[in-house]
Amino acid sequence: MHVPLVDLRAQLASIAPEIAGCWEGTLERGDFILGGAVAAFEREFAAYCGVGHAVGVDSGTSALELALRAVGVGPGDEVITAANTFIATAFAISHCGATPVLVDVEPDTLNMDPALVEAAVTPRTRAILPVHLYGQPADMDALAAVAGAHGLAIVEDACQAHGARHRGRRTGGLGHAAAFSFYPGKNLGAYGDAGAVVTDDAEVAAALRKLRNYGQERKHHHEHVGFNRRLDTLQAAVLSVKLRHLDAWNAGRRRVAARYGEVLGDAAVGLPSARDGLEHVWHLYVIRLDDRDGLASALAEDGIATGIHYPVPIHLQPAYAELGAGPGSFPVTEAAAGRILSLPVYAELTDATVEEIGARVAAFAGRREVRPEPAAP
Repeated sequence: MHVPLVDLRAQLASIAPEIAGCWEGTLERGDFILGGAVAAFEREFAAYCGVGHAVGVDSGTSALELALRAVGVGPGDEVITAANTFIATAFAISHCGATPVLVDVEPDTLNMDPALVEAAVTPRTRAILPVHLYGQPADMDALAAVAGAHGLAIVEDACQAHGARHRGRRTGGLGHAAAFSFYPGKNLGAYGDAGAVVTDDAEVAAALRKLRNYGQERKHHHEHVGFNRRLDTLQAAVLSVKLRHLDAWNAGRRRVAARYGEVLGDAAVGLPSARDGLEHVWHLYVIRLDDRDGLASALAEDGIATGIHYPVPIHLQPAYAELGAGPGSFPVTEAAAGRILSLPVYAELTDATVEEIGARVAAFAGRREVRPEPAAP
């Protein structure tokens, strides 16, 4: 077998003529910086997320940082976020001059535990940065209650949750602003680095447009010390094409996840959970078992790629030694880091391939012991 963690070539095969057409159009126009395709994609993506504004930027990391800056996060502030996330979430806070304040995660979803957020609030807290990990929204109702009680902004890290819904509302419209990554392997991915911030706040959107483009609203009039963080026109053209397919691709991922659940139902592995009222988009399908590394090696020998998201928690990274949080500080995150394994998941996976992967996982892990029901007296 040869099964990648995500197969971008298979995806391209289904949309190649559309991609060729959008690139040719951009090349003919020659508007490579903040061109027409950028404005078009921003309108389309804002409408898709159910908000008034989308601002394209050069990466998901930039989206996180600029979103925080646009809602007022700066030096001396604190931002509460999850201990179990990609390092870029914390870096975005640090790049603003603020301090990441980590909280542990829920044992089932591995998303930020709202019960721990209230205790983490201090007079310096300016925002909460929940991560919709693996494609499942965080508990936004509970987090909104904490934010409202303390006058805090909420910036969603929606970099893994394109199209997911929280009680009927799409991610991106659940806080003051939301950051998306369009890294190629995302559910909605460009052909290079790209990102966007979405918001319903016109002032936040205006601030973002200036921040991404040298602090200027019109050329050579720089109101702020800004950045060069613009979304490339070629990438925006690709994203407009792919956005039309996103819901179908997400449905394909849900099919794959459901089939994994059926095949692995009695295997001795921990399966991911999807909570009621939340529409998971399965950016990653993450199982748990004690001999994670052994399974990863066995699958690799069979030609099946896997990943670990994430093997070293933020507080144990050398870059954040200054936080002073050693081993044992976030037990749920640390326990998960040693047991999680991401299996291949993408819309083009066939049921037969999913079943074969599941069979090999189950053969390695064994089956759960099922105790017989006691006989009736």
